[in-house]
Amino acid sequence: MYFLVIGGFILLLSGAEIMLRGAIGIGDKLGISKLVVGMTIVAFGTSTPEFLVYLNAAIAGVDALAIGTVVGSNISNILLVTGVAALIMPITLEAGAFKRDGWILLVGTALFLILANRSEIGSFAGLLLLFYFFSFLTYSYLREKRRFDKFEGDHEQGVEVVSQNIFKLLIYLILGFTGLVYGAEILVEGGVGIARRYGISEAAIGLTIMALGTSLPELAATVVAAIRKHSDVALGNIVGSNIFNVVGIVGVVSIITPLNVPSRVINFDGWIMLAATLFLMPYMIGRWTRLGRFEASLILFAYLIYITSIVYGVETLMPR
Repeated sequence: MYFLVIGGFILLLSGAEIMLRGAIGIGDKLGISKLVVGMTIVAFGTSTPEFLVYLNAAIAGVDALAIGTVVGSNISNILLVTGVAALIMPITLEAGAFKRDGWILLVGTALFLILANRSEIGSFAGLLLLFYFFSFLTYSYLREKRRFDKFEGDHEQGVEVVSQNIFKLLIYLILGFTGLVYGAEILVEGGVGIARRYGISEAAIGLTIMALGTSLPELAATVVAAIRKHSDVALGNIVGSNIFNVVGIVGVVSIITPLNVPSRVINFDGWIMLAATLFLMPYMIGRWTRLGRFEASLILFAYLIYITSIVYGVETLMPR
């Protein structure tokens, strides 16, 4: 089972890298702006691991693993990914640069928690989440196109462009997506096997192993952006990914199959996700403009405490 999990991670990361390079290359060959490519193929590609793991787990009937993966990924993105990036290179932001995006993330997170509190997210709730998600995409595209067309190069997120002919780029795209699909399937199978072997709840596996594994692409992109001092890209990667996870991915999958929400997510992990989002709010709305190494150390310590709480079975204290 451990080999399945490791193999799934490798396929996911390799597939994401190959697919992203092919996508950027195709956009470059066809003369499509990096802005459009970044907001469509690249944005989808960086969150594809979460989506495929979530979808495979939901279809397999392992709802706790599916929900746990999304919630855990959002927590990891904020506390772990942002913490590591800021520890390597402090993140300095323009005051209010993410004000609207921050509020969109906070409202989206609150909307998810309200719907999850009903213990099931069905097709109607999924449609509501998708409406919110596509409204965000439309608003973001129109705003960015109007204000930042001349800075298209900043949206590449450190992904290397493959300089090949269009046929080879399409092969990259197909191979990458195939790796993602099979990697997600193997990862879910291995994760469920480990959970059942050791009596660990499937929600806890999703909140730790799956969440960390599917957050690795965001970690790599954010660290690279921070090192290159593209602070807007570093934080924007986290904000965009979390919005996609909590409203886009959950919306799509819940329309395909209704999702039962585990009690520990309703009573504990969902609140941790909300608290982590609230921590980012002062930086996004412009109250604080620098996330330094001291703050990074604090949120990494908070993440360690959170993971420890899962390892020692906090879910057993949660009301059913």
